[in-house]
Amino acid sequence: MAQTSMRISNHFPNPQTSISSTPYREIRATYDSETITVYQAYSSSIALPAVAAQKLNASPAFKPTRMTWVKPSWAWMMYISPYFYPARRKQQRSLLHVCYSFKDPGQERILAIKMTHSNFRQLLLQASVTGHGNIMTAEDQAKPVRVQWDPERSVRLEMLPYRSIQIGISGEVGVKWVEEWIESIEDVTEMARGLKQVLDDEADVGEEELIVRGLVPTERVYELDEELSAILKMDER
Repeated sequence: MAQTSMRISNHFPNPQTSISSTPYREIRATYDSETITVYQAYSSSIALPAVAAQKLNASPAFKPTRMTWVKPSWAWMMYISPYFYPARRKQQRSLLHVCYSFKDPGQERILAIKMTHSNFRQLLLQASVTGHGNIMTAEDQAKPVRVQWDPERSVRLEMLPYRSIQIGISGEVGVKWVEEWIESIEDVTEMARGLKQVLDDEADVGEEELIVRGLVPTERVYELDEELSAILKMDER
């Protein structure tokens, strides 16, 4: 089980608050004494039956052997969700007002998926790290779980100077994850829509207020043991 750390992640960079102390690679997540929450977006044909049955494979449209990428960062989920789809051209005048889209029918429902700490650890134990500049051995390539460390985002989608984890699950582990390792599934699409609306309407709203309104979850540092830290290459850049 993860050791509890009470440092809440700062997804609203504040000029008066230094974020230089945040490690380059770190897992920040919503979790309690029993479970950790990860997010992914799916089509309605997959998401609605999954929530109703509390089984991600309740719909035949879900393919358990196809790699599914989950992430514990709510802000990163917003960054790649259809409700916060970013235009990545730096020359655009205002990221917040140009980067939203509701047009992707394949990922229109966002699910919050809870796993026990033990099963989350089992997942990461089978991971290999991929990404820019990372050389994968044949052993790495044979592993069923992939980890990518991508730039973290604020809820306003600014790139932050540290990384956020994405976890790709496939093969037999993907089947086991779906069949045995998911504790609960919740549709949080309206939470994402509500966040978008508030950010559109209230330019000066702060993260604490968004948390109070239930639009941004409280995320804490998720501590790892030495074995997992080595597997996930936590000390590399």
